[in-house]
Amino acid sequence: MNPKQTSRLRSLLLLSLAVLAACSKPAPEASAPTPESAAASTAAPPAPAVSAEVQAMGADQLREAASKALDENRIYAPGGNNAVEYYLALRDKTPQDPAVASALTDLLPYTVIAAEQSLARENFPEAQRLVALIEKADAKAPALPRLKQSIAASQQAATQRELDASKNAEQQAKLAEEKRLAALKTAADQQAAQQQAAQQLATQRAAEQARPQEPTRTAPANPPPAPAAAAAAPTTAPANNPPPSQPAETPSAAPTLRAISQPPPRYPPDALRAGTSGEVLVEFTVGTDGSVTSARVVRSTPPRVFDREAVNAAKRWKFAPISAPTTTRRTINFNPR
Repeated sequence: MNPKQTSRLRSLLLLSLAVLAACSKPAPEASAPTPESAAASTAAPPAPAVSAEVQAMGADQLREAASKALDENRIYAPGGNNAVEYYLALRDKTPQDPAVASALTDLLPYTVIAAEQSLARENFPEAQRLVALIEKADAKAPALPRLKQSIAASQQAATQRELDASKNAEQQAKLAEEKRLAALKTAADQQAAQQQAAQQLATQRAAEQARPQEPTRTAPANPPPAPAAAAAAPTTAPANNPPPSQPAETPSAAPTLRAISQPPPRYPPDALRAGTSGEVLVEFTVGTDGSVTSARVVRSTPPRVFDREAVNAAKRWKFAPISAPTTTRRTINFNPR
């Protein structure tokens, strides 16, 4: 190498050392090799450090190519077209050439730095190629064992990360599937419960419709005074002449209720949001003026959901005036649709 190339290499070496110090990280410790990894390394031998094309070149061609590669800063890359490979092939052809040995000695630190940088980027194929160049240039290079160990440890760590990521993805997919199935089961249970409630409600409605609802007559609040007792028969009446029998009183029929105003009940907001339907059997008393004087719940489905609104609605009803207060029952239905 000429002095100009040597000066350029020194500047490049200083820059590479600075970059390596800034981005280098400690390599993970390599665990014991597994049988699988040992078999894989045996089955797949590393590629030769110097390509066959470079080995086929003549000595003069190699010198010219190496000098040109140095001028263009192709010290160790790309593979098959770099100064280190050219000098290694030239050393094989001229092993006693001191200039070739000196050039390889000068270029070896750059190759070590490049291998460290490739390892930091987890570019393992490139790091292995550079380590092969270093080993061919100097099999006893101090950095060689450390680089090999770092590559093996980093590859193992990267493989483990991929395995962990794959397991995590499988676990996430399993959890998502379990959540989906749980949601489907919850929806099915809710639908079954709604269907059962609807069937019960239909059965109760059918029973209510089959049973006649007759209004019951209630006694007046202030009953009229009883008529005075009939005068006693004269004592001179013959003993064998009994008094005439009194005809039995027949109760009058309950007055017919004619509705004037029956505003619908208010739907409870919670039941409306939940889509809950039901019915309430209300017993109420209608006064002589046609207004409802009292109301109570006899039965409700579902219990206590619509009771208050059903009673409030019944109390707002208005009927035509009647002759006497009357108590009757009505079923109030609640349906959100």
